[in-house]
Amino acid sequence: MHEFELINRLKPLLPANDFVVHGAGDDCAVLDLGDPTAHTLFKTDAVVEGVHFTPDADPEQVGHKAIARCLSDIAAMGGRATAAVVTLALPPGRDAAWSEGVYRGLCRTAALHQVAIVGGETTTNPGQALISVALLGRVARNQAILRSGARVGDAILVSGELGGSIAGRHLNFEPRCDQGGWLATTGLVHALIDLSDGLAGDLRHLLAASGGLGAEIHSTALPISRIARLRAREGDLAKPALLAALTDGEDFELLFTVAASDAVRIMDGWRERFPTTRISCIGRVTPGPNVQLRDKTGIRQMPPAGYEHFRGES
Repeated sequence: MHEFELINRLKPLLPANDFVVHGAGDDCAVLDLGDPTAHTLFKTDAVVEGVHFTPDADPEQVGHKAIARCLSDIAAMGGRATAAVVTLALPPGRDAAWSEGVYRGLCRTAALHQVAIVGGETTTNPGQALISVALLGRVARNQAILRSGARVGDAILVSGELGGSIAGRHLNFEPRCDQGGWLATTGLVHALIDLSDGLAGDLRHLLAASGGLGAEIHSTALPISRIARLRAREGDLAKPALLAALTDGEDFELLFTVAASDAVRIMDGWRERFPTTRISCIGRVTPGPNVQLRDKTGIRQMPPAGYEHFRGES
């Protein structure tokens, strides 16, 4: 059983109540807590030593990553983060200076995005360190952007550059908080997700949530990162740059769809507001369930999804 099979088995067991607008299955839960102007976003995520970072990683970068992952999910709903609690689980004998470093990185990133750290938990965890962050956010009432709104004919757009995150970017990425908030204000985005497991996998999640749609992606339009191209030329990991861009994961960029007629408007508005962050139109949503890749030689099936917990790379 891989990660998403397990999630699908567990979801039917989850209780709900009248506060739940959207529950499990998106980047964040959406709750109605009585504010007439806004809904509350709720997200939790964890980073585990040996899975999300190596034992020799800079602890300040580990702390940054722990909260930035959650910030990216809030951004992927078009919201703004407000407050977090942190669970720090440590193996016996871990140096207190390491924990302080984690908190320096975590608190610096939280302060940068005006997020309060309001408490948490410390505990032992035999074997490796774990940092779990639960994050609250706000989004204008009924304006949260879900994964499930893509429509046939939509243009597919992605921020930033893809691939090669393992070379270090997975520890120092910047969540697209301002960009996600701006996308919500346009009212033009149909579906939105952040790229944590790789474009090939997360695009499929968005399309499945939108009713089992398909997509055609143009390989020449993909914004492949310089490090992915460099590693491919050097033969590092024997992974072509295109495959790295599709499956590496932990890019934490925003992938979204808009009506084809609105694509130029969105791209022009993005470039005006965020001139240092790339935006690319990489394909379109199609009727069928197939996710295809078009290149100079024709059309072929998109490679399988990238990282999945309990299975590793496919």
